[in-house]
Amino acid sequence: MCLILFAYQVHPEYPLILAANRDEFYERPSRSAYIWPEEILAGQDEKEKGTWLGFHREGKFAAITNYRDGKQSDKKNAPSRGELAVKFLKSNGSQKTFAHWLQENGPSYNGFNLIFGDRKELWYYSNQSNKEAEKLSPGIYGLSNHLLNTPWPKVVRGKEYLSEELNFSKPDFEKILNFLANEEKAPEEKLPQTNIKKDWEKLLSSIFICAPLYGTRCSTVALWDKEGNLDFWERTFSPQKEQRTIHFHWKEERK
Repeated sequence: MCLILFAYQVHPEYPLILAANRDEFYERPSRSAYIWPEEILAGQDEKEKGTWLGFHREGKFAAITNYRDGKQSDKKNAPSRGELAVKFLKSNGSQKTFAHWLQENGPSYNGFNLIFGDRKELWYYSNQSNKEAEKLSPGIYGLSNHLLNTPWPKVVRGKEYLSEELNFSKPDFEKILNFLANEEKAPEEKLPQTNIKKDWEKLLSSIFICAPLYGTRCSTVALWDKEGNLDFWERTFSPQKEQRTIHFHWKEERK
């Protein structure tokens, strides 16, 4: 997952409004969003069996992005980062308990950012920040492949767009999906500096990425209302940009 935009506890009807793009190599096998036997709604990385974004019927949410730094070499034999989102969604403890687990075990993973919680309490943790897990205040947030709210051009544009959607009684999922398909690149003077080649930095600077071997594999919009009703849309893309959109609606069920 390479761009996550979310408004948390700022809309009167929707405590969580989310818009996200997952970018990945086309050759990596993936399954579109479905309801897992464990009552998780998420897509699945079929190589490692993790996920990039998901919800649990009992009212939990998690989403993850990788952290990009061309100077860092990935740890060999590190566990899959996608398992972290699944681990939280399957957990029975509190967010604070999971935050402590992350701080103890996060360094064994390659660089990541994780958003996790529910409609009433949302947390953020990165194993690259040298900080403890943070309980988030109400606000509009953007996360790409650096730390939360790092002002990369697509993060700034995304937060500005999402703030406009808050003016409507119900945000328009189709409009948000269309925004997530924007391929405009950032000007060179505003490109992030993540120690990769400039042509790749330019390619990755757009909200929607389309390259011969790598690109945006799916876009997700989620509207989670104050009664626990979740509307979830996922639009998947092939390398030829062919589209398929699916929609789920469910009611949160607490034990």
